[in-house]
Amino acid sequence: MNMQHTRARGLVAARADATGAAKVLADLTKAFEDFKVENNKELADLKKGQADVVQTEKVDRINAEVEKLGKDLDTINAAIAAGKIGGAVQEDPDKVAHATAFDRFFRRGVDNGLHDLEVKAALRTSSDTDGGYLVPEETEAGIDRVLGTVSTIRSLARVVSISGDTYKKLINVGGATSGWVGEEEDRPETATPTLREIAVNAKELYANPAITQTALDDSRIDIAAWLADEVSIEFAEQEGAAFATGDGVKRPRGLFAYDKVANAAYSWGKMGYVASGKAGGFAEASTTANPADALIDLYYALKSGYRNGASWLMSDRTMSQVRKFKDPEGAYIWAPPSGSAEVATILGKPVHNDDNVAGVSAGSFPIAFGDFNRGYLIVDRFGIRVVRDPYTKTPYVLFKTNKRVGGGVVNFEAIKLLKIGAN
Repeated sequence: MNMQHTRARGLVAARADATGAAKVLADLTKAFEDFKVENNKELADLKKGQADVVQTEKVDRINAEVEKLGKDLDTINAAIAAGKIGGAVQEDPDKVAHATAFDRFFRRGVDNGLHDLEVKAALRTSSDTDGGYLVPEETEAGIDRVLGTVSTIRSLARVVSISGDTYKKLINVGGATSGWVGEEEDRPETATPTLREIAVNAKELYANPAITQTALDDSRIDIAAWLADEVSIEFAEQEGAAFATGDGVKRPRGLFAYDKVANAAYSWGKMGYVASGKAGGFAEASTTANPADALIDLYYALKSGYRNGASWLMSDRTMSQVRKFKDPEGAYIWAPPSGSAEVATILGKPVHNDDNVAGVSAGSFPIAFGDFNRGYLIVDRFGIRVVRDPYTKTPYVLFKTNKRVGGGVVNFEAIKLLKIGAN
């Protein structure tokens, strides 16, 4: 019943949040209109040589308000999504028996034949030397749901569940040829495609939340919800950093951790980039340069086949600068969400924020643009495991919770980066 009550509360909250989302969207749209008016005035004053500190502070204040409202809308939409996702309560008798036994193990440390129940519930097919027990599917789904709404790159990438330690995939990097022939002409042999094997290994990620035995004895505490809340945010933060900048050693290899080359010299296995046009930042707005030019160049550096599903990825700090950019016709390239369930856009493509991405500084890579679903792969090894420790930190009971996750670029054509010039 605890799971049903939790889901019911989530659905009620989601309905309430839907009403709030419409108001936040309206406030966001109005704030951005105010921002454009005041920013245009500041630019006009600068051209006249009449810089006004008060006006600059006003623009920055409205820009910060736009950013805050955007975050509020994202938070509400995540809450709505969490309330809608869930599905029916698991009625498989073996899985129910496992969930019941796991609850007793969690509260009292009595395993009640959990290993055998894991096999019967199809959660385990072989012994595992790591020890501990696999959490019920409902609990794992709750953790994964939060990860999907908190970890930006996870929400954009392709996610595959595996039962082993490694996911392998063959990628066609070109080489196949064809040709035209006459009706009675020979068909000479053509070149065969070049295939590369991509292997993504799952690495171990863990959290170690603590709770008192007194709290565990309280039957009103929803153990599944508590564990999901405690570990999911920690998992999401660790994953988010690794998916962006991880070096691949004991963690996933991040999107920005590969060798990078100018897009004109792009080759498979490297990330192509477009230059910002200025050392240490974006080009200054003038009659001969436009800071938005770099983003337009980045947009078209991506092959058209990938642009249909493409989106932008950058930090909030970078977004606050890009929000001021205009295209050559004078229109702002950033636009607020068109609906309460949508996200902001740049040049008509969705933009997502992740503060694990570098900010604007000399030599940094603060923006990625591409089809992340085709370009970056995340592998989750099936099963989240818990080891119960009531001894190390009395009167608390520690629960070492671990999962195995990996990540890496699998299509280097599908994502392009923007590089800030070095000083």
